[in-house]
Amino acid sequence: MAKARSTMFFCKECGYESSKWLGQCPGCRQWNTMVEEPVVKKNSSTVKIERSSRQPTQLGEISIKEEERTSTGMKELDRVLGGGIVAGSLMLVGGDPGIGKSTLLLQVCKNLSERGHKILYISGEESLRQIKMRANRMGSFSGELLLLSETNLDVISQVITEQKPELVIIDSIQTMYREDVSSAPGSVSQVRESTNVLMQLAKGHGISWFRPYVALAFNML
Repeated sequence: MAKARSTMFFCKECGYESSKWLGQCPGCRQWNTMVEEPVVKKNSSTVKIERSSRQPTQLGEISIKEEERTSTGMKELDRVLGGGIVAGSLMLVGGDPGIGKSTLLLQVCKNLSERGHKILYISGEESLRQIKMRANRMGSFSGELLLLSETNLDVISQVITEQKPELVIIDSIQTMYREDVSSAPGSVSQVRESTNVLMQLAKGHGISWFRPYVALAFNML
């Protein structure tokens, strides 16, 4: 009986998987982008299925209304998002380091929290004091804006389930990790698993997400 592989090769640019190292990625045709990482083992005992929330819906029963989109308070950002934020959606904000991704999203938090929306800002790069200093430069914040400095996705999932925010900011996706994935935060495996966890939370609770990332580091999402 063949022994299951404990590692796989992933392309850093597009996420292509291979059981062996390749000089050129067949997916994106880039050279020397394949890296070896541990295979994520799924624990079936921890998977819980909520049957009541997994029933199919007829296409004709689904209504689409303009008011289902939430304006960010920034016209250009709303235009990019197709009119505003849709509940249960994931939005990836990419750009070079220092270009202003975190500042932009903190401004969105300010606008939405002032209109009564419950926002949770999760930072894996900055301390709460650093976020507070940056917020002070924007002016006074009012409303319900919660801050959390954490990178463990199990802890984050628990906090989100308890707090039930309308919008969550993950800053940034490359700092998040799952304990059952042995590779380092920022690796292809960790980013994939983190994205899957966030997607399940978004669809299960109807939460909207913003996730900044550095474009030069990962182009696979």
